[in-house]
Amino acid sequence: MYKQTIGIFDSGIGGTSIWRELKFLLPNESTIYLADSKHAPYGTKSKDEIIALSKKNTELLLEKGCKLIVVACNTATTNAIAYLRNHYDVPFIGIEPAIKPAVLNTKTKVVGILATKGTLSSQLFHDTSDLYSNGIQIIEQVGEGIVPLIEHGLVSSEEMKALLRVYIKPMLEANIDYLVLGCTHYPYLIPQLIDMLPSHVKIIDSGEAVAKQTKAVLTKHGLLNTSHMKPHHEFYTNGNPEVMSQLLGENFKVDYLNF
Repeated sequence: MYKQTIGIFDSGIGGTSIWRELKFLLPNESTIYLADSKHAPYGTKSKDEIIALSKKNTELLLEKGCKLIVVACNTATTNAIAYLRNHYDVPFIGIEPAIKPAVLNTKTKVVGILATKGTLSSQLFHDTSDLYSNGIQIIEQVGEGIVPLIEHGLVSSEEMKALLRVYIKPMLEANIDYLVLGCTHYPYLIPQLIDMLPSHVKIIDSGEAVAKQTKAVLTKHGLLNTSHMKPHHEFYTNGNPEVMSQLLGENFKVDYLNF
């Protein structure tokens, strides 16, 4: 029985959307979550900066005894995961925008993707997009300003709604029938997006697929925790713990850590 924890890091609190999926699919696993809110958003930074931040987060999680690390950030995955896999011995699970299911199932042949600049400009995203998008129009939209609003607890603010209307308008005009969310912060916007989008437009995020991949990799490496002891979940942020606490609910304690 392997009882070390799963490590998770993101450029802030958005990756808790991935953590929820992991907790649901892997109820016996303990987790440690790092919210690097002080340096959010990663999407506006250079590749070298993103790699440096990802190294820092990885090494802190390894110091805490993590057996596997989930890079719960699209921008960090697309820019840094190859480096991390080449320099550290634990398995890494990355996050990519769910382009494949969208382009395989679209009827209108037009798919929208809302993501950070760092994700949309990365080589990994372009390689994936080119691989699957033959004959499909992909409307790319940088979600500038969304992550800072979420990090400040303004998920349902009028400012957020105004931003989303601006970003979604050209997608609707192009007749999308799938909207891919390319940032782990964005699933917290799904209730608002449902209100704004026609009922035939389907919203896709990567959370469930990431949880399934994590389970598969843990199983493959013999790292799955089969104990029925109650798991523990630790949350650390270098931002405002109260914002993250509101997102997680009162059952989970969030500690400030200067990292």
